[in-house]
Amino acid sequence: MSQADQLDRPTGGGEAVSKSRLRAWLQVLKLSRSIETALRERMRSEFGSTLPRFDVLAALDRAETGMRMSDLSRALMVSNGNVTGIVDRLVDDGLIVRAPVQGDRRAWIVRLTNKGRQHFATMAQVHEQWIDELLGGLAPGDARTLDRIVSAARRGGEDQT
Repeated sequence: MSQADQLDRPTGGGEAVSKSRLRAWLQVLKLSRSIETALRERMRSEFGSTLPRFDVLAALDRAETGMRMSDLSRALMVSNGNVTGIVDRLVDDGLIVRAPVQGDRRAWIVRLTNKGRQHFATMAQVHEQWIDELLGGLAPGDARTLDRIVSAARRGGEDQT
């Protein structure tokens, strides 16, 4: 059976699989937007920070020896220009340092300072509590199931790109 036939074939409830997938996508999008809105507001009020700053710190926390600016922007899926302004402010705040890459005068490596690592650890702990609260309506087994389903959907989408 072709992929097109599978999309048009009714499910047990009589609707096309493509309609179920569309509704699922809309639910995931609504949930994502709702969580992101709550996190942005909480990050601002609790830490005087933004989600993009948190994302930069999180990426650098995972890269103990630091990251090239180009790798950081690729990891965050944003332009170099977007990352540069955030990095500049984090350097000014003493949370990260920037060092030239030996042998490449155009490249820079950024990494967390001790202050940045401690600050991020505090933020990450609170962030995890917020996520736990925001998804508190999910039973533990349902959270694991949702994780598997969304992961499978992402893998399927990656095959299409």
